[in-house]
Amino acid sequence: MSDKFTALSSELYDYVVAHRSERDPVLAALAEETAALGSISLMQVAPDEGALMTLLARAIGARSAVEIGTFTGYSSLCIARGLPEDGRLLCCDLNAEWTAIGRRHWDRAGVGHKIELRLGPALDTLRALPAGAQFDFAFIDADKTGYRDYYEEILARLRPNGLILFDNVLWMGQVLFEKGADESTQALRLLNDFLADDRRVESVMLSISDGLTIVRKR
Repeated sequence: MSDKFTALSSELYDYVVAHRSERDPVLAALAEETAALGSISLMQVAPDEGALMTLLARAIGARSAVEIGTFTGYSSLCIARGLPEDGRLLCCDLNAEWTAIGRRHWDRAGVGHKIELRLGPALDTLRALPAGAQFDFAFIDADKTGYRDYYEEILARLRPNGLILFDNVLWMGQVLFEKGADESTQALRLLNDFLADDRRVESVMLSISDGLTIVRKR
């Protein structure tokens, strides 16, 4: 079954993106403003990935979510759209300038009231939270060497059947190569192996964008 996939050309990927139901002008404007930042804009999640996050949050009836790594707020907007009106999303980031872009678009989209942004080291923010289940949904998209620590802190606060999503788990294909791997690549390789065997969750790795792993807490 190793050939059971369809390689995506640019044209075929555009077709995929065009055939999603979540086509939001505010998201489009946010993506355009982010693109103007230059090469750093690659940190923004892909539109199909964002649409999947909205769908998953809605599908599990998520009311409380957490995001590690907000950048300009595209993924945050997608998650917040999947939460009910009284839902809450906690965003953890370090950069006030980039997240300020997100704040403006969250308000334009009518979801700003659902989102709390905390600037500072995400581990400090997570460890300051009370123990016990309080999140239904989580998205981790920050420094790769911190993924495992973020995972443990969030898993301890995730309700059974809650979801955690990890971005960039394929790392532009670099996870295939152990020799000469940098710190981020090594961290992702170790995480990917760990999640596949972690009996506290069930997991699936998808080839969306730069790789997306979804885990469900048992």
